[in-house]
Amino acid sequence: MARLSIVTMALVALAACSSPTDTARYPLDPAPATKSLPNRIGTAELREVSLPQYASGQEIAYQTADGALRSDPKQIWADDPPRAMTLALAREISALSGATVIAEPWPLADMPARRIEVRVEQFLPGADGVVRLSGAYYVTPAAGASADVVRRFDLRLPIAGEGPAAIAAAQSAAVAALAAQIAQLK
Repeated sequence: MARLSIVTMALVALAACSSPTDTARYPLDPAPATKSLPNRIGTAELREVSLPQYASGQEIAYQTADGALRSDPKQIWADDPPRAMTLALAREISALSGATVIAEPWPLADMPARRIEVRVEQFLPGADGVVRLSGAYYVTPAAGASADVVRRFDLRLPIAGEGPAAIAAAQSAAVAALAAQIAQLK
């Protein structure tokens, strides 16, 4: 009986040390796009975006003046970063072009005409106040004779302000810019 009350008191004390209000969650949330580009993609399944390890974790990473990548366990993404980026890209490409781009797995009866894969090499909020999003994307036909598309991207957008909210806003803008490039196949 005494052992149970010691364990219970320890759990209560531990719970008191960690307040949910101490942790801030930030969404990757590009501004809503409106159709402004021709539909060059048609229907496409977007595979889960491949991110570098520092960008795929829950903590928001940033570079300091000494070149190191750091993070704060109390400043985290609201969703799993690869999932959030995949869903945001699919939504943005579709909204910009009128294409039907859906994150894998493909849920519809008619199969997609294309598959899109995005491999991010850098998604870095730099010490210079700029978010760099670089890598490559691949658009392949799901079936048929259309040609493969391979394009590199290297986007740099300023971080307006300081802290995780400014980083999240700049990274969201970078995702929107990448969606525009993919929608245009450029």
